[in-house]
Amino acid sequence: MNLSFDLIEDKIEFFEADDLATLEKKINEQIEHNKAILLEVHHVSHQMHVAENGQRFYSAVVHFKAKKR
Repeated sequence: MNLSFDLIEDKIEFFEADDLATLEKKINEQIEHNKAILLEVHHVSHQMHVAENGQRFYSAVVHFKAKKR
């Protein structure tokens, strides 16, 4: 049996929440998880959408890259 492990070099994750504090909490939790596999934040993009009823919806895309040695 031959096992081979490759490092993850790029990872893009999507997040969504009904409020900004929850969105930030979700992102921070995932940052901590990804540190364990040697990934760091490369770029963050976020948006807010307001529905017709006035409800706000927050989303974000976080690009993680392998830490440089």
